[in-house]
Amino acid sequence: MTLLRERGTRRPDVVVPRGRGSIRGPEARAGWLFVAPAAVLLALFVLLPVLMALWVSLTSWNGQGSPFTGRAPFVGVDNYTKLFTEDGLARQDFFTSVRNNLYYVVLVVPLQTVLALCLALVANQRLLKGRTFFRAAFYFPSVTSSVAISVVFLFLFANSGTVNAILGLFGIDGPLWFSDSRGLVHLVLDGVGLVNLDAPPAALADHGVFGLSWWDWISGPSVAMCTIITLVVWTTSGTFMLMFLAALQDVPVALEEASLIDGANRWQRFRAVTLPHLRPVLFLVLTLGLISTWQVFDQIYVMSQGDPAKTTLTPAYLSYRTAFRSFDYGSGAAISFVLFSIIVVLTAVQRWLLRERRG
Repeated sequence: MTLLRERGTRRPDVVVPRGRGSIRGPEARAGWLFVAPAAVLLALFVLLPVLMALWVSLTSWNGQGSPFTGRAPFVGVDNYTKLFTEDGLARQDFFTSVRNNLYYVVLVVPLQTVLALCLALVANQRLLKGRTFFRAAFYFPSVTSSVAISVVFLFLFANSGTVNAILGLFGIDGPLWFSDSRGLVHLVLDGVGLVNLDAPPAALADHGVFGLSWWDWISGPSVAMCTIITLVVWTTSGTFMLMFLAALQDVPVALEEASLIDGANRWQRFRAVTLPHLRPVLFLVLTLGLISTWQVFDQIYVMSQGDPAKTTLTPAYLSYRTAFRSFDYGSGAAISFVLFSIIVVLTAVQRWLLRERRG
């Protein structure tokens, strides 16, 4: 360590470390020794499988033998080009799944975030009686098995299920739910008389991109997908409510009292005092929601398996079906890595949009 001299005056209380790091050799070795078990586990069970899957995505492995002994023909990026440039069922199914997942993300992430924040605001009220009960009740759906809840929803929204029975009491004929492949946008356009579902506009039906017509792209989530969206929003909001609740309890009470003295109403206090303190947690909730919605699988597997008419097909389920049912493990792995790239790009964009702006 060298002493800092300023204008010839020695200041022994201020020191500048030599070199780029201030950790000495024994301390650095001790640090690496402590993190070595975790690093080894991550390398063996995360990094190595990812690299193996990347290699599989460059082959046409059918599941027989080992893809690392030369039995699987190496095809390079052919599995990726089939998804983007080659006309065929593979590209059509992939972009159908992307379209479905886009509508799923656009609806689930805002709905679960807003609902979670509202539940947290309610559960954080100091004058609310039975706060512990309400917090437990709001969080309860999040700790239940997603498979069990999905089975319950199958019974509720069956053609002769409870939901249709309740709608029948009011003289409403309920839809077929998991058997209804019509998109909500199409239904709205047909309901207001702008288009006919049996004869869509030729300009939209005859032109498109990535193997889908523009009419297919603007279909909106199907009735079946909306049922799954309802389930997911209900079961995930409780977890995010706890995150918001923890952040709300860290908001300084003095700031709220000062805003009350200044005459701010409830909305002004929320916008100017509460919401700025929730920015880090809001970013966390949106990021976790974005990642989980692009990875949705178990609800699709249990409730619809991509049907009806592939309107609930998602990239994660398509990757599973391609690899483990069609035994095209190379294409299935390629779909997984494309999905990974989508998640990384969208997360980076979200981070940039929610960054803290200075000045």
